[in-house]
Amino acid sequence: MSDREVDPVTLEIMRNQFESVAEEMGQVLITSSYSPNIKERRDCSTALFDADGRLVAQAEHIPVHLGAMPEAVDTVLDYDPEPGDVFVLNDPFEGGTHLPDVTMVSPLSVDGEVLGYAVSRAHHADVGGMTPGSMPAGAREIYQEGLRLPPVRLVAGGETNDDVLSLLLANVRNPGERRADIRAQIAANERAEERLADLVADHGRPRVLAAFDAVMDYSRNRVTAELRDLPDGEYRARDVLEGDGVTDDDIPIEVTATVDGDTVAFDFDGTADQVAGNVNAPLAVAKSAVYFVVRCVTDPEIPPNQGCYDPISVEVPDGSLLNPDAPAAVVGGNVETSQRVTDVVFSALADAAPERVPAQGQGTMNNLTIGSRAGGSDGFTYYETIGGGFGGRAGGDGMDGVQVGMTNTLNTPVEALEAEYPLFVEAYGLREGSGGRGEFRGGLGIVRSVTVEADATVSLLTERRRVAPRGIAGGEDGATGQNLVDGETVPSKTTRDVSAGTTVTVRTPGGGGHGDPDDRDADAARRDHEDGKTE
Repeated sequence: MSDREVDPVTLEIMRNQFESVAEEMGQVLITSSYSPNIKERRDCSTALFDADGRLVAQAEHIPVHLGAMPEAVDTVLDYDPEPGDVFVLNDPFEGGTHLPDVTMVSPLSVDGEVLGYAVSRAHHADVGGMTPGSMPAGAREIYQEGLRLPPVRLVAGGETNDDVLSLLLANVRNPGERRADIRAQIAANERAEERLADLVADHGRPRVLAAFDAVMDYSRNRVTAELRDLPDGEYRARDVLEGDGVTDDDIPIEVTATVDGDTVAFDFDGTADQVAGNVNAPLAVAKSAVYFVVRCVTDPEIPPNQGCYDPISVEVPDGSLLNPDAPAAVVGGNVETSQRVTDVVFSALADAAPERVPAQGQGTMNNLTIGSRAGGSDGFTYYETIGGGFGGRAGGDGMDGVQVGMTNTLNTPVEALEAEYPLFVEAYGLREGSGGRGEFRGGLGIVRSVTVEADATVSLLTERRRVAPRGIAGGEDGATGQNLVDGETVPSKTTRDVSAGTTVTVRTPGGGGHGDPDDRDADAARRDHEDGKTE
């Protein structure tokens, strides 16, 4: 067998080795970072690309990060990257998603030849802008959301560009924390270059490059086989966002999914035009949500890479909510609009794959940001997404208190949160009675209550506060969420300055139920009652 051929056994070995490169990158990033948002919550993602900018392997991190990464690599390729470079970017209109997600792209050079790219993306707890934490609910243009970085060489030929780094750090709060997290991302990318060199030494350059192609072919063939099992046809769905932070008007998202043999096309014609507030989502974010849903309704075990995406096409009108023109505000699009795109695409495919589509989960990331406007050692920025209910599924109850859809982070442990910030956790637990009833019950939401022990600014970007997560196949809806500041209900998207001693409470939505509640097994219903899981 020649070096350019890859037999099935070798393919499986090398596929796992490629994925191990991405996973090890993630471990380096997590263990080397400073901010709790990365080291505790793991709000970061890493991936390996080939020299043409095609995704080869990814760590199992954040869906909204990973599906949008190809756009970042494509953009960097336009800047003629050289060995020893590290590009940094966060501009949603040039390969980014939203400004807090800072992306590093590094050419991977082996013996002087670029064989691929390492990509790390991490949510930084502050990147400047009008509010601490860079998640302002009332932003009307991207300039208010933070420092905007088009692709620029942070490292050139192996040497850090101190001018670029100084400019970046001068425009953020907590520059020491930002510097440490940036170094962690660079270290993660450097680890990828070391491991790719090891693979070339073990297998030879021709076989490594052949394996890049082979893993994509493998995933493409498996996805197309799954799509052929779905009934051809057009499937439509519609849902809404609950305002944009400027008005409370519903914002429609519509999709038509067309299954045709071994391909599937998604057309978002009918979706709202871009809005004044910050729930606009870059096209890369919309695509990422679509890719995630297709993975779920085909076979989630298929290795995720460019081959998975090739049979999928996405059309979105220019200037719309899901493909806005600059300088639209977008910070909420990445976290909230992506969730609604996920919901609407699942709904569209429910008739095509009913056994694989769950009831709606909480449909929000429940973004809570608390930060101080004070400088120096008194300043802090805390950011968290809070879990909720997963929808009931055919054959199983929904999960309680988990991240749903386009996010996959952990929580910040109470001990770490209270040690790092002037915050005190009053309550943290499951929200009884919040899951929708059904043959298979929806998962429970969460109650998280935090007292701020210093003057601060609180920002909330949330959804499903008035439109409940829908049940399916006769199941009942999950409970809507609620945000409170000192016991007063506040809007789903709000920013306000608060004084020390203020308590912020987030009650997250439950998941919808699946199937007729009357068909629920009597023993399961009895256990629910004993556990306080029915109202």
